[in-house]
Amino acid sequence: MRRKIPSLQALACFDAAARHESYTRAAQELALTQSAVSRQIGALEEFLGIALFRRTRHGVALTPSGADYARQITPRLQALERDTLEAMSRQGTTGAIALAAVPTFATRWLLPRLPDLAAQHPELVVHIETRTRPFLFADTGFDAALYSGTPEQVANWAGTHAMPLIEEEVVPVCAPALLRGRKRLQPADLAQLPLLQQSTRPEAWRQWFEAMSVNAPFALSGPRYELYSLTAAAAAHGLGVALVPRLLIEPELASGELVVACPKPLKSGRAYYLVTPERGEPRPAVAAFAAWLQRIAAA
Repeated sequence: MRRKIPSLQALACFDAAARHESYTRAAQELALTQSAVSRQIGALEEFLGIALFRRTRHGVALTPSGADYARQITPRLQALERDTLEAMSRQGTTGAIALAAVPTFATRWLLPRLPDLAAQHPELVVHIETRTRPFLFADTGFDAALYSGTPEQVANWAGTHAMPLIEEEVVPVCAPALLRGRKRLQPADLAQLPLLQQSTRPEAWRQWFEAMSVNAPFALSGPRYELYSLTAAAAAHGLGVALVPRLLIEPELASGELVVACPKPLKSGRAYYLVTPERGEPRPAVAAFAAWLQRIAAA
């Protein structure tokens, strides 16, 4: 049975025109003439039996039906583009892996180690997109996810299997100038300094001071940053003391851009996991990637 689907060219023209609300700019993006874009959208409107745009003094604007249709087809066109790029990337390889990953861990820990993966498994291609929260694998094209969370959070991720990789241990760090010539600070000294907060871990400093038996009335105060990479950068610029996992700031510690302010690390109760869907045996590419990750994490 023939599918009730309009031409891809017409959908591409509509998507571009909807984003710009301009046939002219859509034509520039697609390397077409304005009349060609207009014809494609006219044919699409005839196919659908609805008006997608209305004329305005400044060009065109989406109708309510057009806005609804744009919201529906844009993610599908993006998914089709991703699928096409993935198929193209498999030329000469036997395994492509779509990986969701928490951003700072992917940037600071995984990416520097991927050359080893390429040396060990040249047949593998890893595509990475950032995700910070659990999702339904059935609704995405992901094969696996690198996730940071507590054991309870991981256990509540339905329909998945989680392989622990690394326990998260946080340590206070700052720019060398903040120490004012001292090599190390005592835990009580940190309570008097500006504390850089992680918005995704609002209780982190309070837990650290409690573990050190230090009264810190301002443990929850200070500027907040969403990502560890932002928190580490703020610390490197001398804005305060950051409480971050050591494994995410290895380059800054090695270069001296950051120093350990107080040698009192603390297990955060979280860990990094490789999460895969529970749907039979994983593909050989995913299994090879998981085995490599486990070996690298253990090292």
